[in-house]
Amino acid sequence: MAETSAIQAKRGEEFPRDFTRHVTDLGDWSQLEPLFDDLASQIRMIELPEHLRQWLRRQSELDAVIDEEYARRYIAMTCQTDDKEREAAYLHYVENILPKIKPWHDKIARLYLECPAREALDRDWLRVHDRALQNQVELYREENIPLQTEDQKLGNEYQKISGAMTVMWEGEEKTLQQMAVYTEDADRAVRERAWRLVAERRLADRDAINAVFAKLIDLRTRMARNAGFANFRDYQHRAYNRFDYTPEDCLTFHRAIEQEVVPRLAAQRRVRREKLKLERLRPWDLSVDVDGKAPLKPFSAAEDLAQRCGAIFADLGPTLAAQFQKMRDLGLLDLESRKGKAPGGYQYTLEEVRLPFIFMNAAGTHRDVETLLHEGGHAFHAFAARDQEILTYRSAPIEFCEVASMAMELFGMKHIERFYPDEGDARRARRRHLEQILSIFPWIATVDAFQHWIYLNPEHTVAEREAEWLRLEERFDPEIDWSGLDAELRNQWQRQLHIFLHPFYYVEYGIAQLGALQIWLKFRREPRKALEDYLNGLALGGSRPLPELFAAAGIRFDFSAATLAPVMQAIEEELASLN
Repeated sequence: MAETSAIQAKRGEEFPRDFTRHVTDLGDWSQLEPLFDDLASQIRMIELPEHLRQWLRRQSELDAVIDEEYARRYIAMTCQTDDKEREAAYLHYVENILPKIKPWHDKIARLYLECPAREALDRDWLRVHDRALQNQVELYREENIPLQTEDQKLGNEYQKISGAMTVMWEGEEKTLQQMAVYTEDADRAVRERAWRLVAERRLADRDAINAVFAKLIDLRTRMARNAGFANFRDYQHRAYNRFDYTPEDCLTFHRAIEQEVVPRLAAQRRVRREKLKLERLRPWDLSVDVDGKAPLKPFSAAEDLAQRCGAIFADLGPTLAAQFQKMRDLGLLDLESRKGKAPGGYQYTLEEVRLPFIFMNAAGTHRDVETLLHEGGHAFHAFAARDQEILTYRSAPIEFCEVASMAMELFGMKHIERFYPDEGDARRARRRHLEQILSIFPWIATVDAFQHWIYLNPEHTVAEREAEWLRLEERFDPEIDWSGLDAELRNQWQRQLHIFLHPFYYVEYGIAQLGALQIWLKFRREPRKALEDYLNGLALGGSRPLPELFAAAGIRFDFSAATLAPVMQAIEEELASLN
């Protein structure tokens, strides 16, 4: 397969294979299928609970090696989207391996749920595992397998279109990520020129992206109807195993954000406009320093970024420092932006070696620092849960995974002097981070509400979709003057890759941000205790329901206005002191 040189972590060293030890090529279905057949045959004969527990470990091993093989191919492809060999290796797995696994997963899940020995195992331990498996069985439709495969291929097409976007700036070709630094320039003319250049480049591909999205809407609606759902929203909510809240709760969350966050964001933007001495706040005025200072320059290169973040993790504790150093030693970081690299950032766990990989597009901005802290939080989650006995418990629901990452951003701000020895710059960084939290809640509500509308109205036209986006922008994005930028505003949604790759995976960020802010309130008073509770929660992986995971971290699983109001008040007060 096409491998990325960034990953040097070797399989089988720390967690030797047993059940899968004879497999030599994980891209060869003829070597994999007999293992699924063995699992199916074995479980039919199991009578004792201890034998079922051993069987669960064998199943976890097989799923882990397959998951890691897919991960390595995906990582290799996203690290260089214009490499045909890497793309072919990834698509081979998507088209020829994963579709053949899904019927076996369904068959084995049904056999497991019917196994008499299951009732004799610890029911509390298996509660989360079994309810997810039951849900999987209920949602499974064989006719959806080719549709899911096509969905993944279309997601790859979106990434190829986005990854190829570059602009010419001062005689140099730049990725759109690398252009972010110019939107922080104190010279307003520079900011505007950079912003417009990027926006125009995005608009050049809007029709191609709309064409991809039209196919995705059709595929997803068909999947939902095949599974007996009236719409894709309700189907996807179930597919994400959202047992602890409903789509209606998400709508309630939108209203809470509108009530508690949007007015504070509007007030903060008015302060920004006044400090910048502007009559109107334009889209290119949102990242510049309000005191007219030059953009923060946190690091010179990706290696410098890694070293300084490593120092912050060491400030927080020796365990985090050692884990991050292990990632660096094993080449589990690909941080710099370059042409052909997929946009965005992610942490992906290599499930067989039980180690995290971090991908991002660093361009020298403060946002890059926040991104590495964020993905570092995900990585520490993977380390904390790596000793969970079965694979499904080594990762948590996204609503709690993002608590891990967002809380780490807030922890890191306490030691941000590692990047900014100047006290004024450190204060600017902290202020900027809190301002971004204020703005991210409304953006999350916008993206989530947009998807609710899209999939409840799947027959809509492009013009209707753009009109709905404009309505939501007016509801959640105050104090910005978009006059003369109608096309740019109507197509802002196209830059949010979750809409294309992970539909409805976005409201989790808001739920998690609220959890992370609760931890932050404790961290300001008792940093050591807050970090201890945080790690205790992470160590549970996905072995408990969401309310219990939140409780283990010392916070509430609640995203009503009652919980949102006090953390917003704390941000408001903190910003006032920083200003």
